[in-house]
Amino acid sequence: MKKMVITGGAGFIGSHIAERFAELYPATTIVLLDKMTYAADIRNILPLMTSGRVQLIVGDVFDPGTCQRAVKGADLVIHAAAESHVDNSFGNSYEFTKTNVAGTHSLIEASRTAQVKKFIHVSTDEVYGEVLTGKANEDTVLVPTNPYSASKAAAEMIINGYRKSFNFPVIIVRANNIFGIRQYPEKIIPKFLITLMMGRQLTIHGKGNNVRHYLSAWDLADALDLMIRKGEIGGCYNVGATEEYTNLEMARMLCDLFGLNSEEHITFVEDRPFNDARYSLDWSRIDALGWSAKHRLKTDLPGIAQWYAANLDRYEDVGKSIRKPLNS
Repeated sequence: MKKMVITGGAGFIGSHIAERFAELYPATTIVLLDKMTYAADIRNILPLMTSGRVQLIVGDVFDPGTCQRAVKGADLVIHAAAESHVDNSFGNSYEFTKTNVAGTHSLIEASRTAQVKKFIHVSTDEVYGEVLTGKANEDTVLVPTNPYSASKAAAEMIINGYRKSFNFPVIIVRANNIFGIRQYPEKIIPKFLITLMMGRQLTIHGKGNNVRHYLSAWDLADALDLMIRKGEIGGCYNVGATEEYTNLEMARMLCDLFGLNSEEHITFVEDRPFNDARYSLDWSRIDALGWSAKHRLKTDLPGIAQWYAANLDRYEDVGKSIRKPLNS
């Protein structure tokens, strides 16, 4: 493989993918396409760029010309760029449609024209909607319930249209909530870590009973590598983990990490307009290919906390403004 493109490569998930693939594919040129929004940071990828093999194109996937320039000559495109903050999707849903739907359309059309050999789209477990009991498999009907998950489901429909109409070589990956270092502090783990480091109260929507599964960014990167090597063209694969926590359990676990009394550091606030109670995936399809999660949140949390403590200056302004409820 001569060239691969990773969209959203300067963000949380994208930078983990880029770091892993730079290690796994030393003979491949890696191009990162990123709009460099608030959730991206050049410091996430500077060590990779000094190698000379990893390049950054600053641009928007919504722009066809930018996409064409990025994917020219590429063998592989991994589409990880997205607006993903659910709270923001309630207040600015058009931006989610623009980036997640129209941006995906722009990128896949450019990839088709450039005859890219494989296009892997990173989606989310939220496209299934609430899964109150049991697990959703890849054939479960998509019933998204908020503007963010609806935009991700719509992107999948466009991708499937290209698969059917043009026989375009696509693979879709639907993943659980992702955890790790470098995650912008709008999601529950980094937001709560920074809130506690700032000596402030944790705020939780509703009663905190909403349940989420947590998957390491490194495990997702390894799953994407498996898709390159063994993924079936036209296939869809859930990527999940066994660890499942309510938002309240997560808050208590993080308080315990700091030796704090959770009852004194948690405040409950009004819930979202709609807040899915639970997501859950059946990932037996990718398990059959030899993948399984190697990281555990409880084991990794101390190291993640240490990273945020060492890099708190990155998020000082965010920390000072933390007054809103968490996003899960």
